[in-house]
Amino acid sequence: MTAEVTHSTSPVPDNAKTAFVLAGGGSFGSVQVGMLRALVAHGLMANMVVGSSVGAMNAAFYAGMPTAEGVEKLAAIWRSLRRQDVFPITLRTLIGFIRRRDFLVEADGVRRLIDTHVPYRNLEEAKIPLHVVATDLLSGETIVLSKGSVAQAVLASTAIPAAFAPVQIESLYLADGAITCNTPVRVAIACGARRLIILPTGYACALEMPPAGAIACALHALTLLIARQLLHELHGLDSDIEYFVVPPLCPLLGSPYDFSQTNKLIDRAAQSTRTWLAEGGLMRRAIPNQMHTHKHH
Repeated sequence: MTAEVTHSTSPVPDNAKTAFVLAGGGSFGSVQVGMLRALVAHGLMANMVVGSSVGAMNAAFYAGMPTAEGVEKLAAIWRSLRRQDVFPITLRTLIGFIRRRDFLVEADGVRRLIDTHVPYRNLEEAKIPLHVVATDLLSGETIVLSKGSVAQAVLASTAIPAAFAPVQIESLYLADGAITCNTPVRVAIACGARRLIILPTGYACALEMPPAGAIACALHALTLLIARQLLHELHGLDSDIEYFVVPPLCPLLGSPYDFSQTNKLIDRAAQSTRTWLAEGGLMRRAIPNQMHTHKHH
């Protein structure tokens, strides 16, 4: 079954008021798991969840089991992940890329993660409403997926151009939601949310030089774009919209292409989010300083 396509100008109506909004960011998506651990322990509940790119993957897992137990199962999945599980680059894939000249690797690893760990098959079967954001690769329009195959939706939202092939759903060719709407704040509002808990992934603000490797460097650049895009999304929101941005980790080293530090990132994010909550983070409609462009050297 294919996913039901909804254009951003006409989203699926939803009476939900509070949304968890999950941004993209490659392996830094593990940061969101730590954030969720602290938020759920604090008693926060979402009426809907909206995700883009790796945030769509986390959103799909969370929407299937929106409990502390579910978050810990998601943490266990992240701790078990290796780069090859998501980006299985071998000599064979490189030769195939040269011959095909369209995408680098198959998305079998991402599909396997969804099929193995998500306890439902269609978006509308999630425990809470789930909206996945992708990009129409031909028109550049933001597409919201709210019904149909969860695997197809997440594959589309995480289909980084050149790395993965676009996903065809109905007559559309869909790619990474990060291209047009990496932190889908306005999508959540269009779907009925009036209180937003935004979970960014942050970016490696403490690097002394760019990450090594083409994909690592491209993903790092994408995380910089994500941070700037979030600031743009929040600018000028109506005063009746409550939003709270959970501070990303800062300083942060590493690469969103590196899956070796996920456990450390989960624990750090959980602790920093607990501190933010204790200091009244949910009392302030503000953008954390960590989201603004900066460096540490």
